[in-house]
Amino acid sequence: MHKKDLIKAHKRIGPYIHNTPVLSSKLINEIAEASLFFKCENFQKMGAFKMRGATNAIMQLSKEQRTKGVVTHSSGNFAQALSLAAKSLEVKAYIVMPSNAPQVKKDAVKGYGGEIIICEPTLKAREAAALEIEQSKGATFLHPSNDMDVILGQGTAAKELLEEYPDLESIFTPVGGGGLIAGTALAGKYFGNGCKVIGGEPFEVDDAYRSLQSGVIESNRAMNTIADGLKTQLGDVNFPIIQEDVERIIRVTEKEIVESMRLIWERMKIVCEPSSAVALAALLKEKEFFTNKKIGIIISGGNVDLGNLPFFL
Repeated sequence: MHKKDLIKAHKRIGPYIHNTPVLSSKLINEIAEASLFFKCENFQKMGAFKMRGATNAIMQLSKEQRTKGVVTHSSGNFAQALSLAAKSLEVKAYIVMPSNAPQVKKDAVKGYGGEIIICEPTLKAREAAALEIEQSKGATFLHPSNDMDVILGQGTAAKELLEEYPDLESIFTPVGGGGLIAGTALAGKYFGNGCKVIGGEPFEVDDAYRSLQSGVIESNRAMNTIADGLKTQLGDVNFPIIQEDVERIIRVTEKEIVESMRLIWERMKIVCEPSSAVALAALLKEKEFFTNKKIGIIISGGNVDLGNLPFFL
């Protein structure tokens, strides 16, 4: 992948996405002992960065593919992103969701025009249901994170951040399926000035951290984390990019995630989801390495179940 691919992706999706604001907080800067610049993808359409990748992936399909629609399996932000992106581009979206997906997420997908297919809450069942739609409807399967067009779309958030603040020394992102961090790593390489990309990951689902150590894609046995958007694993398309261009991954505890989430809510007066707070938690955990530096942080999304906030649990 080259610089021009990222530039083309950004130009392509421009009319369909928001160039989200960059915010900073004097108080959080004092705590971090660094200058932090938060790229607020919680203000993106449908509330998360995934709108970028979903839009780019659909726009790269042929006219014939578009007439037959797209399909994915997701219980989270990609389900909503693909539904809304498809609606904007007048393409049918089939969304396979596990039976235990929160009702609020099912309602959001329906509201964006996606057609929901319910399946058992296992990866095997999700994949089988998606394959059935591919075969019966001729729909094109789009993976939430392990697809080059999706990765390039996700990289446009960091591209925008670097265009506004070209002298950032590092950018932090959360790590789940690997689409955001891989895209960010490409943006850092092509548009940064020696900008390093660093991932934040919960100890409870530290598959990416272990994958970088072992050199093969690792899985998680337990999924006991509040950061529900990070329960997926890396794929064969994004992992080589991460291996080559990501500086390191810092692991954080559940308590550190909640504390960082609270800090963002209280000090910045914005809504972010637990998965997003992982990036700030990672920086604060090892802040001695980043003293007095200019750091970008991608707040990946703000789709929170307001009836289930961790501050009160």
